[in-house]
Amino acid sequence: MNSSLMLRRFHCFRATSLSSSLDSSSRKKPIVFLGSPQVSATVLDALFSESAAPNSNFEVAAIVTQPASRRDRGRKVMPSPVAQHALDRGFPSDLIFTPERAGEEPFLSDLRALQPELCITAAYGNILPTKFLKIPPLGTVNIHPSLLPLYRGAAPVQRALQDGVTETGVSLAFTVRALDSGSVIACKRLEIVDQIKAPDLLSLLFFEGSKLLMRELPSIFDGSAKMKARPQDDSQATLAPKITQEESWLSFDEEASVLHNKVRAFAGWPGTRAKVAVVDETTDQHSTLELKIITTRIYGNSNVQGNKSDEITFVKGALIVPCGGRTALEVLEVQLPGKKAVNATSFWNGLGGQKLKKI
Repeated sequence: MNSSLMLRRFHCFRATSLSSSLDSSSRKKPIVFLGSPQVSATVLDALFSESAAPNSNFEVAAIVTQPASRRDRGRKVMPSPVAQHALDRGFPSDLIFTPERAGEEPFLSDLRALQPELCITAAYGNILPTKFLKIPPLGTVNIHPSLLPLYRGAAPVQRALQDGVTETGVSLAFTVRALDSGSVIACKRLEIVDQIKAPDLLSLLFFEGSKLLMRELPSIFDGSAKMKARPQDDSQATLAPKITQEESWLSFDEEASVLHNKVRAFAGWPGTRAKVAVVDETTDQHSTLELKIITTRIYGNSNVQGNKSDEITFVKGALIVPCGGRTALEVLEVQLPGKKAVNATSFWNGLGGQKLKKI
């Protein structure tokens, strides 16, 4: 059976199925995992592995994830990456919940019947109402990819890269109704490498977050985590609002460092785009070309930095774009609409001698 057909909007358990589930969890604390994108699967795998250990005192009783949606080029209705990963691991499909909203009463009723001791979230992507948060006696713990209270919100990794910070991290915190405002159990700091892009940094932070969770689970289960958890200083909080498609455009009037950080931050989705002028000097024809900017570096040649012209040149495998503040940006990879990404050399050779100018 197609896996997408195995997932309904939410599952109503048969009494026999629920009874057997509770019987199997009587010796171990049942926990419920909530996550949706592929990076969440790292945390789920860590929970599966830890729960399978001979001395484990918990098991994954259920998984909650976003409903199936149309994804990829074929626009087929597909389960969320976490749901598909769980199915591939042999997790029972009737223990995978996909409510449109976490406050739906049929879903909450099934969750209460499982009697979870603890809920764990990792990029679930849905607001948890008070009715949900009251169900697990040990609370709900969230893996958040920032050093809370910095970058609360939907896009902490992207906004941190966009701001050009050199350090970030991952926090393990209790979930409360206010946005990412719960007490912090533990955190892990990481330096940011200049060339790292958002998808890679996100994966790294959730990998570190899964290790942090495994380290702290004993204290969460025995209740000592609540005693040692550090309340956040709201006066130090910063926000990380959701990225929008409209933000993807680059303006070369800004400094090269700002543009480079934005390219790294928006890698994957929505990406970054720019319009350039193509000039055929033999016919004096001008046309506009839209490019997706894939990979960049800040160019350090002082001669080019001082060039105030609008001409885009090609130097040692990179397009050199003059930017604001007497800076310049190296563009190493680009992508034309409907085409595959190519390196700057291939793109430059395809111009056939035509000139490029920034708009």
